[in-house]
Amino acid sequence: MADLSVKICGTEFKNPIIPASGVFGYGREYEELFPLEKLGGIATKGTTLNRRAGNLAPRIAETPSGMLNSVGLQNPGIDHFINKELPYLLEKNTVILANIAGSTVEECVKVAEKLEPTDVHMIELNISCPNVKQGGAAFGTSCDMASEVVRQVRKATAKPLVVKLSPNVTSITDIAKAVEDAGADAVSLINTLLGMRIDINTGRPILRNNVGGMSGPAVFPIAVRMVWQVANAVNIPVIGMGGVSSGRDAIELMMAGASAVQVGAAIFTDPYAPVRIIDEMNEFLDSKNISSVCDIIGTVKPW
Repeated sequence: MADLSVKICGTEFKNPIIPASGVFGYGREYEELFPLEKLGGIATKGTTLNRRAGNLAPRIAETPSGMLNSVGLQNPGIDHFINKELPYLLEKNTVILANIAGSTVEECVKVAEKLEPTDVHMIELNISCPNVKQGGAAFGTSCDMASEVVRQVRKATAKPLVVKLSPNVTSITDIAKAVEDAGADAVSLINTLLGMRIDINTGRPILRNNVGGMSGPAVFPIAVRMVWQVANAVNIPVIGMGGVSSGRDAIELMMAGASAVQVGAAIFTDPYAPVRIIDEMNEFLDSKNISSVCDIIGTVKPW
């Protein structure tokens, strides 16, 4: 069997597959299906300073080869996460990435400060959230805003800081370079693409929030393109995601330059998807006589 282990920001992952934030909760339900230690890591549900009820329903809509969601970061807040969920997760012999978010720079900083004394392995900062002090524009749509929130969170924690990038920008490489300069240890991408569906019988958007984040197989080619561009623009590790549903997809993202791969919407149609993808990656590597998954990272040969 091939060696599937990877190292990111000095942290060892037994394999490169990580359920993405927002699709796996805190893993409790999935542990009924397979041991969580089989996973390379777990990106936790996005956590904010205070409890959030999320957006009004309907919050999910189907799309061709994908889905829209506008859940709105429903979560129990950082204190509940630290006291109730993190101790459970830290027993699972896998890397825990605490995904955090906030509506202001100050909120993001406070969440990071609360995580600093814990044993969580890494922090994943979601900069796709609206900055209420800047008219609701997402932190990640501006180099200046992205730099500022990353710079301040960097001061609040010495833990490895992964910054999750939004694809809803003109140049994702500019944003990636900006957060690298501001102190990010790694970047993860892509977050969901902004989309909309309309019920033609009622004339209203299907989502109560009107618009939502699109994920699923339809976004995969965009994810490959953006991972490849960013991996060639920064000197920090890239964690790829977006429409991954098979081991071959994960291999493709790693060839584009990803050091690890997060799996999202595929888990909704196949809850065993992460462990299946791990097995499929191993089968592919063995079929090519590749001894280590690290040997394929960034090996795409552009024309």
